[in-house]
Amino acid sequence: MSDRMELEVSMKDKLRTLVREALERCFADGSLASGEIPAIVIEQPANADHGDFACTVAMGMAKIERKAPRMVAETLVKHIEDREGLCSAIDIAGPGFINFRIGTEAWCRTLGAIEAAGARFGCSTAGEGRKVQVEFVSANPTGPLHIGHGRGAAIGDTICRLLDATGWDVTREFYYNDAGAQIANLALSVQSRCLGIEPGDPRWPADGYQGDYIMDVARSYLARETVDAGDQHVTAVGDPNDLDAIRRFAVAYLRREQDQDLLAFDVHFDVYSLESNLYTEGRVDAVIRQLVESGHTYEQDGALWLRTTDFGDDKDRVMRKSDGSYTYFVPDIAYHLAKWERGFTHVINEQGADHHSTVTRVRAGLQALSVGIPQGWPDYVLHQMVTVMRGGEEVKISKRAGSYVTLRDMIDEVGRDATRFFFLMRKPDSQLVFDIDLAKQQTLENPVYYVQYAHARICSIFENAADKGFAVPCLADAPLARLGTAEEMEIVKLLASYPEVVEGSALSFEPHRVAYYLQELAGAFHSFYNRNRVITEEGDLTAARLFLLACAARVLNNGLTLLGVSAPEKM
Repeated sequence: MSDRMELEVSMKDKLRTLVREALERCFADGSLASGEIPAIVIEQPANADHGDFACTVAMGMAKIERKAPRMVAETLVKHIEDREGLCSAIDIAGPGFINFRIGTEAWCRTLGAIEAAGARFGCSTAGEGRKVQVEFVSANPTGPLHIGHGRGAAIGDTICRLLDATGWDVTREFYYNDAGAQIANLALSVQSRCLGIEPGDPRWPADGYQGDYIMDVARSYLARETVDAGDQHVTAVGDPNDLDAIRRFAVAYLRREQDQDLLAFDVHFDVYSLESNLYTEGRVDAVIRQLVESGHTYEQDGALWLRTTDFGDDKDRVMRKSDGSYTYFVPDIAYHLAKWERGFTHVINEQGADHHSTVTRVRAGLQALSVGIPQGWPDYVLHQMVTVMRGGEEVKISKRAGSYVTLRDMIDEVGRDATRFFFLMRKPDSQLVFDIDLAKQQTLENPVYYVQYAHARICSIFENAADKGFAVPCLADAPLARLGTAEEMEIVKLLASYPEVVEGSALSFEPHRVAYYLQELAGAFHSFYNRNRVITEEGDLTAARLFLLACAARVLNNGLTLLGVSAPEKM
């Protein structure tokens, strides 16, 4: 794959190139002797008075060069050739910091890059077309999706969007079980409803599901309805005594409901995988045989154990219990081996924090197979719980689900945009308080409204400008030299950093970085708008500011799209 488009190379990358080329010149003429180019780190100084960016490479090279860091910095700076005219000044500070001040014209070149790339601004080919599989949601079809599933759906889907935007070949996968104890309880619950037995009746299953949705499934089954889900097609038999038929129909019915909720959340999947297939295809038994042959298992107390302590676990784990059944992490090992065999050398699992204990066990099992799977594979993103608040009190109950708040409850009450943004605006491993009252507010205190209103406000400015005879110019007709106020340059600098934010978010699997960025960009726009007139008596200044805001609107739109949130033109 080719490198990233030149117009989208970040300012940090350009400065790294300047420093690297200067070091090569220093080595070539002998002014520096080590001949080894170290890692070149370009950072933003904590104090803006020190410049736009700083480099500490001279201090890292001082020992090997046997020179004071400041002397190394002075030598390096003398060899910098800024052919693009990026810097208005390059200073040396303290013991050897190299500080770069970027010129206004260089900053404003970003605006041309935004115009050229349009909806693709921020995208790159960093992934080089490599395959990556992202597994997320993966909810067993025993009831409606809850808010934890919703947070996982928002995070997983946005990770997919970020990876896609940075040049990866992404496969979205949903893994679930259509058998086992939970599904058996589901079937018994639906059967009981079919027979007129209600919760509270002594005949109700001890671990039965009690939400209103069980009655909905029972009615549809008795009516012999046909259900089409993403990977299921089932027509109900209608016989309340056929428990297996009830199970098949209930699984399909609830998978369809999950699909409908996810569609309303703008989430889709490419592949659905069934845990039961791992057994019918013999994959679980095959993995057990491989692990035994590897020498990492032993028998004790009638059970088969995996020596996971060989791979960093705190104690060994049972794989096959004394009754012959497998523990839950064994099919997970088989499933992940199948992922590897399907060619996915990059796999990300987005799951709830309650899966934390499975991470070490699955990785240990995969290492024990000795099939070339690297340590630390697959990657995991574990999200913390969500607490829903309304009127200062926690909301715990949904009438339909019976014992928890559903994703559909949230979408219906506050809308898809607010639900997704709120789920995404905190780091996944941070607990999230979802304030329904705040999410419904149409004020700047509401984070998603704050960002969307910035986009809508810019669109409104364009309408007002058109009424006064001003069109949004193209780059060729925008006198960008007129830009230069602190508020204008804050917007420009933020726009220039967007590609780096996207790539960093993709590499770290942290969608919240984009949400933070959008709030910062919206804040910069609101600050600009409160202090500056866009439509002025000076036509060239008006044109420059309209072009700047067009670029800001473009990036707000691009960022919101990555989060699966709309960018309204009116609010």
